[in-house]
Amino acid sequence: MAVSYEFSIGSVRARENALFTKTDMEQLLGCQTTAQLCRTLSDKGYGAAADFDEMVERHDAAVWKYLKSVAPDFSIFTPFLIQNDVHNFKIVLKGTMSARDYYTALLLEPCTVAHRDMIYAVEHRSMSGLPAWLQQPAAAAYDLLARTGDARASDAVLDKALMQEMLRESEQLRSAFLREYIRTLVFYANIKTALRGARAGADKHYFKTAMPRMEGFDRDKTAQAAAKGHDALTGLLAKKSDYGCSKAMERYKESPSAFEKFVDDRLMTLARESCKRASEGAEPLLGYYLGEEAQKKTLHIIYSGIKTGAGADAVRERLREIYG
Repeated sequence: MAVSYEFSIGSVRARENALFTKTDMEQLLGCQTTAQLCRTLSDKGYGAAADFDEMVERHDAAVWKYLKSVAPDFSIFTPFLIQNDVHNFKIVLKGTMSARDYYTALLLEPCTVAHRDMIYAVEHRSMSGLPAWLQQPAAAAYDLLARTGDARASDAVLDKALMQEMLRESEQLRSAFLREYIRTLVFYANIKTALRGARAGADKHYFKTAMPRMEGFDRDKTAQAAAKGHDALTGLLAKKSDYGCSKAMERYKESPSAFEKFVDDRLMTLARESCKRASEGAEPLLGYYLGEEAQKKTLHIIYSGIKTGAGADAVRERLREIYG
């Protein structure tokens, strides 16, 4: 029997209580070794594994299993699942081109295209079995990498197609929050592409190839500024108010990592304000999923800090806003 949103919202509200709070994160910051971090996570009910990456992977799989069991319409997660599809295509493509067979361990779940189908598409150079939106970009990315060896250009074709499809999917689903979230996500993906390309000296053609058009983003003007150089681009972006861009650029002046944190925090604040207050529809499930993703990113920052010997204060400055 299909579950109702009334049931799923009640379930996910109870599940939210297991998400870590800022107090929990402070405790994790006190861990001195990765083994201690794993033990503390296990004590808090996160999972059981001696290896951090394995623990996170198991927890991630459990979250998706839960969401599949409780979501009345699992298609609400499609804009996020197709990110794994594109990741998987890139991995298989580069693995095949380099004649390395280790890549299967790097493929992600869940996804909308089975791993075997993705591998077949690349190995046989037959993209007809892929989703319609991915077929042409996949063929173009394959051709680019085969002819030029330019992985950046190949990835750009795929990333642009992904962002276009994420925008299209979010418009089809009945969630005003999801539309705003995906628009914000894609807007800043474009900004990051422009900033990286400007630093690398990319030309205007590359930027138009890599960045999709979207509401609140003037692709042509941004591409023109980025082609002129880093200073011209940052000057333009500092004047933009859309999606909080001018504030983001203030953080960028501090450091690229401060900019990344601003973007992540803006997305999480949007999720928290829209989804924690919702009493119907898909928003509570989306919020819980995004809360788990934010938590995972924060745990990786803490884990990395322990491995590199960074002090707690330095790691704390990098921590993102969380849902719990």
